[in-house]
Amino acid sequence: MEFLFASAIGVLTAAGLYLVLRLRTFPVIMGTSLLTYAVNVFLFASGRLTVGAPPILSDEATTYTDPLPQALVLTAIVISFGMTAVVVMIALGAYLGANDDHVDDQKPDPEQDPEATT
Repeated sequence: MEFLFASAIGVLTAAGLYLVLRLRTFPVIMGTSLLTYAVNVFLFASGRLTVGAPPILSDEATTYTDPLPQALVLTAIVISFGMTAVVVMIALGAYLGANDDHVDDQKPDPEQDPEATT
């Protein structure tokens, strides 16, 4: 099971980094979402991957799962949802203002900088 989680984290991270390096806003937003999913899976896996173990100790429980990574993942999901909404609104405002969704659409002005090449 650890190999499956490690592979999932690696694939999510690689796909997220690839999309973040694109020049359009939508793939950048999707890439950051994939990176947050990779971090969430990593945090969840850091709390010992056990099946059927309760997160709280009781008298009849022999093993338990650490509840701290579960709480961290739930908090990270809420924060990433809010930040994704903020970034989508900023990207939508930039697109409506410039009619273009390039991330780096700033080109040097040859009149201000005569050494800049186009």
